[in-house]
Amino acid sequence: MSEPAPPLVPREGWHVMHLFYHIDHGQWQMLDESEKREAKTGFTELIQEIRTTPDTQLLTFTIATPKADLGFMLLTPDLQIANTFEKRLTLSLGVDVLTPVYSYLSQTERSEYTTSSEQYAEETLKQEEGLSEGSPEFSSKLKEFDERMEHYLQHRLYPSLPDWPAICFYPMSKRRHGNDNWYALDYEERRTLMKGHATTGRKYSGRILQLITGSTGLDDAEWGVTLLAKDTIDIKAIVYEMRFDPVSVRYGEFGDFYIGMQMPLDEIFKRLCL
Repeated sequence: MSEPAPPLVPREGWHVMHLFYHIDHGQWQMLDESEKREAKTGFTELIQEIRTTPDTQLLTFTIATPKADLGFMLLTPDLQIANTFEKRLTLSLGVDVLTPVYSYLSQTERSEYTTSSEQYAEETLKQEEGLSEGSPEFSSKLKEFDERMEHYLQHRLYPSLPDWPAICFYPMSKRRHGNDNWYALDYEERRTLMKGHATTGRKYSGRILQLITGSTGLDDAEWGVTLLAKDTIDIKAIVYEMRFDPVSVRYGEFGDFYIGMQMPLDEIFKRLCL
């Protein structure tokens, strides 16, 4: 008996797979009623198995446009496990019933533009607020900042995603053409531009949960963007508003958008006419 493949786990963060499928109803209708029941039971049991795997999350959703019918977002540390689950999901309703139409691989990551404790102390507490280093107010605010950033970093690397009904995914990259080459800018200029972008995002706190995952060297674009919301108008609004941020105006390049709806599995079966 062969040895299992060794784990492939990043030093920090999790692997993230976005998987999109069309359903071949012709193949589905070739199954008899007992085979259909068995397939749906097996599919349900697989979803439960994945969701009870340690440090693993699986979002399931229908797609609102004909680009695809069914979508999954899988987060788990080990790429070997992610790959195994992806193969099993593809076959979960029977051979050729689910046809892959788009997929995306990325990793949760920290942002290189996140304000450090030293930057916050110098730029905000000293320069903007005029506080003296070592004063009680300075120390208290710096401690609050460190605690807030620890929570923020934990969410970026090891997020807990809610079951909000609306989900949007799209890949994006930074432009590298002529005078609009993001990677030709120095770090401080890039950091300033990203601070403006973050300011726009914070306006949607409580309405949009945004997860940026890195994919340089892993897939075609450089990042995957996942937006979760309770109202599609908030997805529309944040994407539209961010288009006016200088970092997007000059340097943003976007792939296809996939809009889906999270719902219980029995509702997914009904929606997809299974």
